Amino acid sequence: MIEENVFNKRNIICIDLKSFFASCECVERKLDPFKVPLVVANPKQGNGAITLAITPYLKKMGIKSRTRLYEIPPHIKYQIVPPRMSLYAKKSAEVVKIYLDYVAEEDLHIYSIDECFLDVTDYLKMYQKTDYELALEILQVIEKKTGLTATCGIGPNLLLAKVAMDIEAKKYKNGIAKWTYEDVPTKLWAITPLSKMWGIGARLEKRLNYLNIYTVGDLAKYDRGKLKDKFGIMGTELWNHANGIDLSRISDYKNQTKDQSYSHSQVLFKDYNEQNIKLIIEEMVDVVARRLRQNHKQTTLVGLGIGYSKEINNGFYHSFKLDAPTDSTKEIIEHCFLIFDRYYNFLPIRKVTIVCGGLVEKSGVQLNLFEPLEKVEEEAKINQIIDDIKDKYGKNSLIKASSLLPDSTAIERNKKIGGHNA
Repeated sequence: MIEENVFNKRNIICIDLKSFFASCECVERKLDPFKVPLVVANPKQGNGAITLAITPYLKKMGIKSRTRLYEIPPHIKYQIVPPRMSLYAKKSAEVVKIYLDYVAEEDLHIYSIDECFLDVTDYLKMYQKTDYELALEILQVIEKKTGLTATCGIGPNLLLAKVAMDIEAKKYKNGIAKWTYEDVPTKLWAITPLSKMWGIGARLEKRLNYLNIYTVGDLAKYDRGKLKDKFGIMGTELWNHANGIDLSRISDYKNQTKDQSYSHSQVLFKDYNEQNIKLIIEEMVDVVARRLRQNHKQTTLVGLGIGYSKEINNGFYHSFKLDAPTDSTKEIIEHCFLIFDRYYNFLPIRKVTIVCGGLVEKSGVQLNLFEPLEKVEEEAKINQIIDDIKDKYGKNSLIKASSLLPDSTAIERNKKIGGHNA
């Protein structure tokens, strides 16, 4: 059992707008999303188009949110409408304005176009309400002013508020679920499959299953040191989250220092997926890591951003602080792959961003308890030789064999300056 006084004890509200895109389309058409079979998808793509959203009515019939049109049973009749991102952005802004009627901007974290966190800890006395009562009022105001409905999770930290919303809120008529630290063993640990847990994607779930970890409880009871060895800093975070521990606060997102960073973005010429995108990530890390070494810098934070295709117009960006600074291509690639495996949702990819932040001057070789010094020095020497050859003879003078594959973009990008033809 986790002692509450050891960890964050805030009053966090996490709100998610139900079937947001589809609900916006229904509101504009004066339709009830709970009574109409409506699908948001690009009709020009034919039967293979991905559904970006479906109404709760269709969800009740067992249709999944992200599916291909041809996967919807033929006996189910539905209306297809094309996505209108400007409409969704407008409706999202209307809802955010409602949040700001209740909390200051520094206590609001916009997680996505349809999901937000509110820290109401310092407002309950002023409103003379419990966090549950305040959440109920906010949801009612959203529906009254915008016509949109929402679910809500409440918890002592961001993690438990989010998971309470994801796992339990939809079971209640008013769409609100509240979890405390006492609920960790009975509710959090019971979650299975692992991909239902916030921050664990299908690919990471498979890797954890190989370790005989099938429930969040299994993860919570697994040796934290072994998770750290296997997944690095992410392993520690996985263990913490499995035990309901989340020390982050909304102010952390607001007050992140703008450290110097090196980044590299690429808009892809076609849709990529989990089978070929890692080649692109490796090539892009090569560029950023080489820049680190050229400037005698090391990174203490690695970030990966994935942008999905235009029809979906969404994606993710996540970063992790490292235990020790590095300029190792191999190590940065490993962190990027871990982020990708954790958050990728099997959607078509059109943009990749690599970020190395929290830069520090390189002052020597950082020892690794789990890797021999000789191996670390050998990798550094190899990287230096490769950098020297490229500096002298050009970026394409030495390339990996994988750069000859059809999906590679490295050779063409190396011919350009600042993203344009040289």
